[in-house]
Amino acid sequence: MKFIHTSDWHLGRQFHNMSLLDDQKAVLADFIHYLKANPVDAVVIAGDIYDRSVPPTAAIELMTQTLDTLCQEMQIPVIVIPGNHDGAQRLGFAAQQMKSSGLHIISDFDAMMTPVVLHSESAGEVAFYGMPYNDPEQVRHYSQQPISSHDEAHQWLCQQILSNTDSQQKNVLLSHCFVDGAMESDSERPLSIGGSDRVSSDHFDAFDYVALGHLHQPQKKGAEHIRYSGSLMKYSFSEQHQKKGMTLVEMDEQGFKSATHIDFTAPHQMRIIEGELDTLLQVGKDDPHADDYLLVRLTDQHAILDPMDKLRAVYPNVLHLEKPGMLMGIEQQVGRAKLARGELDMFKDFFSEVQKTELTSEQNEAIQAVIEQLNKSKGQM
Repeated sequence: MKFIHTSDWHLGRQFHNMSLLDDQKAVLADFIHYLKANPVDAVVIAGDIYDRSVPPTAAIELMTQTLDTLCQEMQIPVIVIPGNHDGAQRLGFAAQQMKSSGLHIISDFDAMMTPVVLHSESAGEVAFYGMPYNDPEQVRHYSQQPISSHDEAHQWLCQQILSNTDSQQKNVLLSHCFVDGAMESDSERPLSIGGSDRVSSDHFDAFDYVALGHLHQPQKKGAEHIRYSGSLMKYSFSEQHQKKGMTLVEMDEQGFKSATHIDFTAPHQMRIIEGELDTLLQVGKDDPHADDYLLVRLTDQHAILDPMDKLRAVYPNVLHLEKPGMLMGIEQQVGRAKLARGELDMFKDFFSEVQKTELTSEQNEAIQAVIEQLNKSKGQM
């Protein structure tokens, strides 16, 4: 049996007030193209389908189109759980009625105990269990047990599912959580503070495969069969070097056989570039990916007028600008010395930067007269 493990689509996400929906459409088009060329038995989505619990209409439309293609046109079963960004009840609307179309949404505790069972010649029956994202408080209320952390909640939920498994079946678990020791990114919303959101991978050992969601870096944790697929595309500058895509999982009569990462590349990558302004502007003229989403770190150690406008003339999608080079080291002393100069000298510098020319003698005399008048007025106050 072969199935796709994916998660963290975050449809409808904005980044620095820039909508990423067009990029998400393009990546999902590649997703569909791959599946048409490489048939699989199922697609599992381990949470965070949307970026917020009440997603924008355009994001819902994109999800609907994608599911129409997968479930109706291609006849691929899709198994979904909500993540911490999703609204579980909204996502699970009419879940019972959708099963006949091949869409299986496991959004509450009761559905968690009823697996989606698929059959294949190579692996026999495979039972897919979904563990919807829930806070420890919700699990405590449901279980009537003294549960106070995500780890305790997952331990109890795993025990409940494992007590319900069939030894004749292979068992796959979908879960949306933070496995202790795994690598995180800046774009992930914390599940809690103080480390209480960490979950031990030991709870998952008994399953044949564990399809994890929440962390955006593709990775395994604890064992080969306990994996994060990572997010569909990059959602922060901290992810600039991460590979994005999905995981192709293969199972046989022994259970887990292999997991292969399938790369996807969004039309706009997220990059951090660094250097002096003039150098970056020169390089940008020949940069084939100048329209990527950029964080720019300027190393210039002097003031620059309108650096963002100048950069966007070459790099139209500069989303964030940092200037760590300003007044560093010896330049701090120089900067203080400049500030200690008279008002006329400082105005001359400003005028020269803006107009790209020097003051004429007449302008110099006029400005000097204005400064003297202002100083006299200040002294009379």
